[in-house]
Amino acid sequence: MLEFPKWKYALIVLVLLASVIYALPNIFPQEPAVQVSVSRGQMEDGLPERIKTLLKANGIQPRSVALENGDVMVRLNSPEDQLKAADILRPELGARYTTALNLASTVPPWLSAFGARPMTLGLDLQGGVHFLMEVDQKAALAKRQNAYMEEVRTVLREARIGGFDVSIADGDIRIGLNSPSDLSKAQSLLTVSFPQLVFVPLPEDKGTGLHATVSPAELKSITDGAIEQNITTLRNRIDALGVAEPVIQRQGTNRIIVQLPGVQDTAEAKDIIGATATLEYRAQIGDFAQAAEAQRSGIIPPEARLYFMRETGPDGQPIPILLSRRVIVSGDQLVDAVPGTDPQTGQPMVSIKLNSAGGKRMFEHTLENTGKDMAVVFVERIPETRIVDGVEVKSIKITEDVINSARINGVFGKDFQTTGLDPQEADRLSKQLKAGALAAPMDFAQERVIGPSLGAENVQRGVQAVLYSFVFVLIFFVLYYKMFGVITNLALLLNLLLVVAVMSLFGATLTLPGFAGIALTVGMSVDANVLINERIREELRLGNTPLASIAAGYDKASGTIADANLTALLGGIAMAAFGSGPIRGFGITLIIGILTSMFTAVTVSRGIASLIYGRRRKLTKVSV
Repeated sequence: MLEFPKWKYALIVLVLLASVIYALPNIFPQEPAVQVSVSRGQMEDGLPERIKTLLKANGIQPRSVALENGDVMVRLNSPEDQLKAADILRPELGARYTTALNLASTVPPWLSAFGARPMTLGLDLQGGVHFLMEVDQKAALAKRQNAYMEEVRTVLREARIGGFDVSIADGDIRIGLNSPSDLSKAQSLLTVSFPQLVFVPLPEDKGTGLHATVSPAELKSITDGAIEQNITTLRNRIDALGVAEPVIQRQGTNRIIVQLPGVQDTAEAKDIIGATATLEYRAQIGDFAQAAEAQRSGIIPPEARLYFMRETGPDGQPIPILLSRRVIVSGDQLVDAVPGTDPQTGQPMVSIKLNSAGGKRMFEHTLENTGKDMAVVFVERIPETRIVDGVEVKSIKITEDVINSARINGVFGKDFQTTGLDPQEADRLSKQLKAGALAAPMDFAQERVIGPSLGAENVQRGVQAVLYSFVFVLIFFVLYYKMFGVITNLALLLNLLLVVAVMSLFGATLTLPGFAGIALTVGMSVDANVLINERIREELRLGNTPLASIAAGYDKASGTIADANLTALLGGIAMAAFGSGPIRGFGITLIIGILTSMFTAVTVSRGIASLIYGRRRKLTKVSV
């Protein structure tokens, strides 16, 4: 008797049921939708009804308008309605809301309750945006030079060098000295303190002082560091926003490639990658009455800048406030930002942790200014693209809002809290701050959109290629191996179902090379079954009984199958671990396919064979 444990039959049935449940969501197509989320403040009551009324007034009948995961999801009947709806809602809802194109799931709730979801599709299958971004190297250098200027001032001040002036002149750092006797001392001191800079005395006609230039090695380090930091920042920011399998990689000396699968709105994508948020802590100068007078008269103290509070006054206008031009600490010194709730007031807050340099500066300021006021400025830099007279005009919108001003009641350093935010702002601010600031601004050198229709065409062709090859294999096996061909086909069908289910369950991304991976795993599964069937034939030719031949065929072929698949599995692991984009997608699909094919070839097909032949004690012939 050809024995097969009952628990293995139970395992096969369980795997089959799970595969059906987790593969089923892929038959439900996504539908075009517009997602409306709050960018600032609270969502107004009745927003879904307002959106529905706006769309109907403009001749668009949405499929549904409802709250989903804290956002309003507007489901529409066609991509044309989707674009029209977005164009209507953006100006009507204003800057308070973010209106983005999306694809909404149509998976039934009962299926979603099992955690089942469709496979994530890559850029080539789902459509999306491709950006080629150029890093502004001059801005990165200027930022580093400003940091050097502050450090040079500190070193000269601590060395008690008599009158000096540090500024940027002709693209380099200029250090002016009042006393010629300090020149040699300052040059020696700064050369030791700043090996990255080259210090030479100023020409006689330029006065007494030093001219500092960045060394070539340091210039290369600044450029490379800016690009690497920007890549890290972009990856963190995009990951926090939930874009599946983005491609972010360096190209050449100063360019970065960004690919966002599933994102259809290029304007929204630009906001995601280009927006920069940070905090600046500045000392408040004077009181609010002095700030109001400065606004009215236009006379602002030289050490101050005029800002405006986020909240409005009794007249409905923003409240003016005077702040120091000197930044105490900024987001560059930030280590972590966590949203939370103030235990004393119950108000939203963001817990800030600074690095050692930022903590030292904050400690020194609070130590010297206890009892005085300090303000928190929220700075956001957003790239904008407008069409003016048919011409695309790019600009940068910079907003600076004072979110709060409070009395320094004690001394603190690296760890403290920022309040004055609503819950959504606290969460959004913490995410953006943790993502970090861009080391240098970036310009969009190239942008390309892969539409959903092209992606759908790629999906159709990929499915057809897999199915055609699969049908050919099924027919061949039935004709060549008879009943064992039928057994093999059943195992192959389950293998394909398993691949789809596992990829859906773990959220793996299917790309066009992924279809090639599926086709390859089908071929490897075929190879495994050929080894088994041919081993059974060999045992029969040796004169063994049919039942003994079947058992020996599976037992002897299993080791060969494992050895053959091991090398391919290692190759797939290497591609998944070290590759990116399509290469990684191919590797993941290959790994899953190899593991499922080994299971179906060795376990499932043997279980089916045992059901057909196992209970025949006097078996004289098998169709193989």
